[in-house]
Amino acid sequence: MAPPKTIRNGTLGKRELRLVEKDGTYFGLADGKICVEGDDADDVWRRLHDESGKSDPDYFGYSGARNRFLKFFPNGFHSDGYALQERDYKVAAKQKLDTSAPLEASANGTGFGEAILSAYRSTNLLSPFEKTRLQAVLRGPRADRFVSAAAKFTLAPSESALHDLSTILKPDDCAKWTVVTYLPFLWQPDKHIFLKPEVTKDYATRVGHPFASIYTPSLDFNVYASLLDLRQRTEMELADLKPRDGIDIQSFIWIVGDYREGREAVYE
Repeated sequence: MAPPKTIRNGTLGKRELRLVEKDGTYFGLADGKICVEGDDADDVWRRLHDESGKSDPDYFGYSGARNRFLKFFPNGFHSDGYALQERDYKVAAKQKLDTSAPLEASANGTGFGEAILSAYRSTNLLSPFEKTRLQAVLRGPRADRFVSAAAKFTLAPSESALHDLSTILKPDDCAKWTVVTYLPFLWQPDKHIFLKPEVTKDYATRVGHPFASIYTPSLDFNVYASLLDLRQRTEMELADLKPRDGIDIQSFIWIVGDYREGREAVYE
């Protein structure tokens, strides 16, 4: 009989999480106590976060997130109020990007720097400071490399593609999650999602998702993979509300995390 072997470590809030394998069975431990077990490592790790998250004082689960969203948008994703407040301007930005810098052409062509800069400026998803710093990238000698790398990451997200983006953006202090996830989110919202770190970490904590502990500001592909898993899990939990794409899921995360209780408006 083999001794227990630790497969993975992590934290969720103040709790220490550990995934242990023994004789083909996986055990999820929180602060040294077994919470879940099973024969699939990823499933046990996910369920460990689900269970551990419930002890966080900010936790309200996916049902609580849904209730919070519906408090502000009682008619859900397919309503005039939601479209006006959250969706329409992002769809307009996508259409502008698709027209001025099509994805395939951007991956292989040149001269799209100004069009991409305009796309970044067309929403409020990035801060004014981030947009200002991007001018140096998109009006400088690395503009074509950045646009091509961003398009290639959109088409085939990978660790190497993300590394290329990081290398190009670091000299201008633009190697940020907001910068690298914005274009994929607009080019292919059916596949990608925009990452606003603080509000997304808060949301992940509230629903008990591993992203809350996996996140790091550095451009680590494991973070992006976890973000996509968070998107997929949220989409599954909201299936009856019929979210259309990553625009709806990103908006949902933003609403749950940023809209405050004192906000009086209800958007129908």
